Amino acid sequence: MAPRRNGWALPLLVALLVIVPIAEVWLLIRTAHAIGGVPTIGILVVEAMFGGWLMKREGSRAWKALSATLNSGRMPAAELTDAALVLVGGVLLLLPGFVTDLFGLVFLLPLTRPLARNLVGIFAARQANRAGVNLDLLKARGRPDMTIDGEVIPGETVDAPASRTEPQRRGADDGEPPAITGTVL
Repeated sequence: MAPRRNGWALPLLVALLVIVPIAEVWLLIRTAHAIGGVPTIGILVVEAMFGGWLMKREGSRAWKALSATLNSGRMPAAELTDAALVLVGGVLLLLPGFVTDLFGLVFLLPLTRPLARNLVGIFAARQANRAGVNLDLLKARGRPDMTIDGEVIPGETVDAPASRTEPQRRGADDGEPPAITGTVL
């Protein structure tokens, strides 16, 4: 049996499933002691209602952006991520508790969602890299302006044979990748 490469994901998920509810209950009890039980429940109800309204509004915007991107023939990477963040953010806001509400707002608000989207993109790119997925090829396939008649031609860069003269490999000594000159047929 092969060893697991991402042995940290499951323990992290289990830890979050234990720690977050404990933190939520602790914070709710502290809040109820500070301002009273009825106001605390009132805040939770208002947050849930606000979360539902915000999820409906931002979900509608995300759906329209996703549809427009699909209709234009472009790859809807950012729009799909926004739609997922809106869904997760809405669910987190509907759950009772202040910690989940904070994360839900970060995922739902238009001002903070780009930050969350970038973090998700960085995490996804790292996971894809570890899995050996060629992200450059996927990006080229998703952009019609980067292809020839819709076809992506995979290739590789090779060093020039020893018989070639050195001036054709500009940049090799100054830390830049060598420049390749030639004609694509």
